[in-house]
Amino acid sequence: MTFANGLRSILRQDPNIIMVGEIRDDETAAIAVNAALTGHLLLSTLHTNDAATTLPRLLDMKVEPFLIASTINIAIGQRLVRRICSDCKIKKSLKDINELGKKTITEIEFKSLNESFGDKPFYQGKGCNKCDGSGYFGRIGIHEVLEIDDNIRKAIINKADASEIQRLAIKNGMTPMLDDGFQKALAGITTIEEILRVIHE
Repeated sequence: MTFANGLRSILRQDPNIIMVGEIRDDETAAIAVNAALTGHLLLSTLHTNDAATTLPRLLDMKVEPFLIASTINIAIGQRLVRRICSDCKIKKSLKDINELGKKTITEIEFKSLNESFGDKPFYQGKGCNKCDGSGYFGRIGIHEVLEIDDNIRKAIINKADASEIQRLAIKNGMTPMLDDGFQKALAGITTIEEILRVIHE
């Protein structure tokens, strides 16, 4: 019994919704795409760096571009970041992380960070007994949601790379994962250092 054989057996039961834990090989990708093509709602995970890379990744798994364009409706990228401890949260200025920013992210990203948030305060955990001195307690997700529209479908059929798909998605209103993280840092949920650590892992 292989993963692909198991998936075939499930399809014979004619379910409305199918959850495939992970698409990791060509055979599973082909069966999953064909299941989606025949009217099933299929949910799955795929290991990629971001939402836009999902589409070229399926091309790498030998799924035909027209099948990808016909079956995928949405791709969500997610990373988990640590939450700031609520018991020892303190304010800090963006100026306080200038050195960190220059070492950790590109000049373009750092410029974007400065332009977006300027002198607005950010937060960090000082460290206390509740968080064992780490300044963090619990976790939260940062996300990007890529909706597949006609322009992106055309790009998939033309075998566009991930950066082109990302550009089209942002033009259509997608909030990149990095920006979602910065918004959560601005809201005092997590720190910029944590966002940068996770994005550049």
